[in-house]
Amino acid sequence: MAEVMAGASTYNGDLTQSPVSFKRVDPAFAVNLKFNSGDFINFRFGFALEKVGADDKDNKSSFLQARNLNFKTNILEFNACIEFNLLDPSIYDQYPYLFAGFGIFHFNPYTTDDNNKKTYLHPLSTEGEGLPDFPGRKAYSLTQPCIPIGAGFKIKPNDKLELSYELGYRVLFTDYLDDVSKTYVSVETLGLRKGPEAAELSYRKKGVAFSEEGFPRGNPKVKDYYFFTGLKIAFKLSK
Repeated sequence: MAEVMAGASTYNGDLTQSPVSFKRVDPAFAVNLKFNSGDFINFRFGFALEKVGADDKDNKSSFLQARNLNFKTNILEFNACIEFNLLDPSIYDQYPYLFAGFGIFHFNPYTTDDNNKKTYLHPLSTEGEGLPDFPGRKAYSLTQPCIPIGAGFKIKPNDKLELSYELGYRVLFTDYLDDVSKTYVSVETLGLRKGPEAAELSYRKKGVAFSEEGFPRGNPKVKDYYFFTGLKIAFKLSK
């Protein structure tokens, strides 16, 4: 079967306080090829296009608002998943299902400055990633593995058509989806290594001279993750 999904995506990470940020919901789209393997198991392979982002000004904490960071990123994901129907489709035409699998996704976080200029953050090493002055802070890859898991509900009007609603969660192995993770590094050193823009976008508090080297900028104990939810329509390709 060919499957098309349209919906919305959002993220949770160092720039959010709640599990789901409804203030930053963006469109998402996916296409899958699905193969039946018995009544209860389906295998599917596909790709998804999503966008996520967050802004400290949306946080309730005055401390986080003062941090004044923001980001957005487009995500391109390829995945392979197994679906497990919780009821027998040969008997029921409406039933819930679970899914899990493995994926690869590409992202590239960017921010906008006070002049609304778009700047990609990865090359700036805003937390000293990849710089010899900050050993142990490796540069993060923009292409990463992920584990898609989730659930949905299917309706089968006939043998050739399938409608469903799905909620998916992506387990990530990076804390840099938003380019924020650990502690502040010396903006003087960062400026010398990467230029004044890197220093400016690393520390964005207003009216406060920098004195926070080594203080938390994010929370490295918790990885970032993103959600993808929407409506799907699937149809048989063969007669």
